[in-house]
Amino acid sequence: MVSKIALISVSDKTGIVEFARALVNQHGFTLLSTGGTARSLDAAGLPVTEVSAYTGFPEMMEGRIKTLHPKIHGGLLCRRDSREHMAQAAEHHIGMIDLVVVNLYPFEATVARPGVSVDEAIEQIDIGGPSMLRSAAKNHAAVTVVTDPADYQQVLAALSQPEKLTSLRRELALKVFARTSAYDAAIANYLKQQTDAPDLSALAGFPQTLGVDMPKATELRYGENPHQKAALYGRFFDVFKQLQGKELSFNNIIDISAATYLIGEFERPTVAILKHTNPCGVASADNLVDAWDQAFETDKQAPFGGIIVANQSVDEELALRIREIFCEVIIAPHFTDEALELFSKRKNLRLMIANEGMGADSLKDIRSAVGGLLVQDRDQKRIQPRDCKVVTSREPTPEEWQALLFGWRVVKHVKSNAIVYAGRERTLGIGAGQMSRVDSSKIAVWKAGEAGLSLSGSVIASDAFFPFADGLVTAAKAGATAVIQPGGSVRDDEVIAAANECGMAMVFTGIRHFKH
Repeated sequence: MVSKIALISVSDKTGIVEFARALVNQHGFTLLSTGGTARSLDAAGLPVTEVSAYTGFPEMMEGRIKTLHPKIHGGLLCRRDSREHMAQAAEHHIGMIDLVVVNLYPFEATVARPGVSVDEAIEQIDIGGPSMLRSAAKNHAAVTVVTDPADYQQVLAALSQPEKLTSLRRELALKVFARTSAYDAAIANYLKQQTDAPDLSALAGFPQTLGVDMPKATELRYGENPHQKAALYGRFFDVFKQLQGKELSFNNIIDISAATYLIGEFERPTVAILKHTNPCGVASADNLVDAWDQAFETDKQAPFGGIIVANQSVDEELALRIREIFCEVIIAPHFTDEALELFSKRKNLRLMIANEGMGADSLKDIRSAVGGLLVQDRDQKRIQPRDCKVVTSREPTPEEWQALLFGWRVVKHVKSNAIVYAGRERTLGIGAGQMSRVDSSKIAVWKAGEAGLSLSGSVIASDAFFPFADGLVTAAKAGATAVIQPGGSVRDDEVIAAANECGMAMVFTGIRHFKH
């Protein structure tokens, strides 16, 4: 009986000795291996043949050349059902390799280290590993290929039950091609980031080919709704640490992202409350407790089951305020021990620490589209009064300017059509996601009235231009005295005239903040 050959060459040696021992003792395999893997197997007392001894060709060029040999790839690619293939293999003394265990040089982990040089990164580009994996995966009808240590046990089980091996081989082959594709994408993305040539400088922002290399972080219970399956990919749990509470849901993660982007707009102590990614209330103050009181006052109904985010440490006094309402998630850079003790009594409440700052400044905005992905820069444009154009006969007062700029920071995070009524450092009424801008304005006025807040002397921020004067007139009747908006409507003159007639100050930013 011809011995079965298993070729093993791994960077991640987790569980490899135990797996190899089972291959030899339980399934009669002969082991081929290279370099450090061969030494590990030999040290464990397992019989192993070095690839260089098997091929008769030495490793060279610092190990760059070792498995790229016809006796290796011929043994992987040979079709066992082809007389011609088998005859050529016999003529050239090529043995059949039945199982391949390979995982790749840790390129992704290498380039993630601070200060890694390009030369170091290049040396971690695996050539032989992907070649062996792809050869084995192509011939998965005859070859079992393993690239993930998590699959060792199911492979051993299938080797004992050959009727299961065929379907498992296809699954493992699919896993190989997904892994090598992601590996190549990571290399391409890294090299694009290192490109300094002027004619290629734009590639760092929007490459000609977008490679998405994100490992699965976790399976989710469901998606936006219980009938939708979902999973989370990428580095979310590097950015955020969960201190307590239930498993995060799909909607929690979407809300946490929206809350993080919003709170990143503010330097002063700030609290924001969100529901379905829309702000319910936002306020800045000298301390978080005062900020909470004002943010919560904007809307005391909508925050039920919402998300709370603060840009400074949450202490006992703030925790006492917050625990009076039911919320799903609280996000902060830190929680004091006293706050944690108070929140611990609510076992389902999710507490999240933002490990990498609250602004997530470097992230692109990526959304799915039919047949592809949409990628854009995040909407991070900041403005100062000097960037705006006063278009009315009256200029805003200093107090109005402060309120206008605060409202402008918030309105970009409200779904379009978006209207925000604001005071100096707080929201007073928010209208989100309506099909007409005047309806958003009416909703914001109604919400302020429900909360018992006066809009007299307030300002209004609009994410896009007023197509008609009606929305502005609604704001004036509610008590607003100043407006900030992009401008650019064909009826700007009518809107400016209405503002002047109402005695309002109005500024154009020239910047739109649509949020679909």
